[in-house]
Amino acid sequence: MNKSQSDIRAIVEELKVLYPDGICSLEYRKDYELLFSVRLAAQCTDERVNKVTPALYSRFPTLEALANADISEVEEYIHSTGFFRAKAKDIVLASQMLLRDYGGKVPDTMEELLKLPGVGRKTANLILGDVYHTPGVVVADTHCIRITGLLGLTDGTKDPAKVEQQLRKVLPPEESNDFCHRMVLHGRAVCIARRPQCQSCTLRPWCDYFVKNGEKSAR
Repeated sequence: MNKSQSDIRAIVEELKVLYPDGICSLEYRKDYELLFSVRLAAQCTDERVNKVTPALYSRFPTLEALANADISEVEEYIHSTGFFRAKAKDIVLASQMLLRDYGGKVPDTMEELLKLPGVGRKTANLILGDVYHTPGVVVADTHCIRITGLLGLTDGTKDPAKVEQQLRKVLPPEESNDFCHRMVLHGRAVCIARRPQCQSCTLRPWCDYFVKNGEKSAR
């Protein structure tokens, strides 16, 4: 964690060049659809979630429909995402809670979001960043945790809460949410967990791991 502000800014700017859009890869049309897609993405790929949700939201096109849904029927639509029983229950109960307590609107604070079934800090941060564009939001997913550790933006901890805290201190608040999305894209395209493409990574000049290990693979 010895990065200068100029190094951090250079990393942020290079990621913008590599991934101009910097957006979430989950597809959604309504705020609550993103909330539920993030829940479905736990232990599952975004690609798989995007294949499942069109049929789910076609069958249950409104929050009221999901709130009144039979949990076992929701399970059938999301079965392939894994942990489908817990996910289906959370979606139906969260739909009921959104209607009952929040007037059908996804809350815009961490405190209120964390009250919803199945919502943790990662999901809440994603909603705050993507839906409400809250500055300083950090979504500490596995790619973000791993790559920021390799770069030296964090101390290498695998604890999502600590990574979030450390990145909040060093990232420009207006850039942090998109930065995290770009970390995910970079983790899929270049800094791949088991076979990082260090030789073709344009973040090399600022990467602590590369400086120490050269062309060797990341662990």
